[in-house]
Amino acid sequence: MTTDLDQLRADLLGAIEAAAGLDAVEALRVRALGKAGAITGLLKTLGGMSPEERQVQGPRIHGLREAVTAALAGRKEALERQALDARLASETLDMTLPVDAAAPGSVHPVSQVMDELAEIFADLGFAVATGPEIEDDWHNFTALNIPESHPARAMHDTFYFPEEEGGARKMLLRTHTSPVQIRTMVTQKPPIRIIAPGRTYRSDSDATHTPMFHQVEGLVIDKGITLGHLKWTLETFLKAFFERDDIVLRLRPSYFPFTEPSAEVDVGYTVQNGKRVIGGSDGWMEVLGSGMVHPKVIAACGLDPEEWQGFAFGCGIDRLAMLKYGMDDLRAFFDGDIRWLRHYGFSALDVPTLSGGVGA
Repeated sequence: MTTDLDQLRADLLGAIEAAAGLDAVEALRVRALGKAGAITGLLKTLGGMSPEERQVQGPRIHGLREAVTAALAGRKEALERQALDARLASETLDMTLPVDAAAPGSVHPVSQVMDELAEIFADLGFAVATGPEIEDDWHNFTALNIPESHPARAMHDTFYFPEEEGGARKMLLRTHTSPVQIRTMVTQKPPIRIIAPGRTYRSDSDATHTPMFHQVEGLVIDKGITLGHLKWTLETFLKAFFERDDIVLRLRPSYFPFTEPSAEVDVGYTVQNGKRVIGGSDGWMEVLGSGMVHPKVIAACGLDPEEWQGFAFGCGIDRLAMLKYGMDDLRAFFDGDIRWLRHYGFSALDVPTLSGGVGA
């Protein structure tokens, strides 16, 4: 029995070492360890041996099985490594060859509309102003004549940061881009003509509202500014943005703490194929809020309201994109769905120009 085991070990290990391929290794595994394999048969004989024989032959048979199992695994790994090396040697990539593939990225509709707004208002003499997204209570509310009891200050509308000990300023995520107007009036002498596009934050989420959204606000501070200047500016802007001459506006009296008088701006629309299309006057749709800058706001920024007047307006950039390019759900803007981005995204070459058309 001892001689037979030694011979079987030598035969199997030699055959495994000489195996030329993975199929040969698998055949040897079945021959040795399969249901009818040689080593499997030896293991079955242990039950018929006496305790003394089992004590002697058991370790030898189990040692044979372990040696063959290790040899099979080692030979399989060596053959797989050889196959991979051969594949890597044959598969070369010439990095100097030109790539014939479309650029995978696209310009997000929000970024595109921001560029369109900047192009339109630059032609009207407006500069683009920016400010921090983490604001203090004074710039976001108090300087804008928003009283302590105003609902906009409530926790369910505003994302506040935990108050620090020692009476530090109350900080929050800005709820509008109006603080940029305040910072501009404080640091820049009139006349002022700016737009302030950027991200804003409010605690709201549905098909037309998201906790983070984009807003653009406009501000003009000068001498002799009237409501007529505001209406002309908005008409010119909307005609250029939607690229239609049949834009009709309607200003409805409203209330905003930072403007007096205040007006909601409606734009006329027509119904085409069951959808509302901006232009015409079949119906009215609210698009933005506006008004003459409140004297208290002008005074809070260190200017004399008897000398300086101005108007301001604001609207959602995401909403403008939805109206112009036919999106139905605001939440899709921020889902990161590559299919949506490919469908509604813009080429990097779709640069808005007034001469070529701001729309892509």
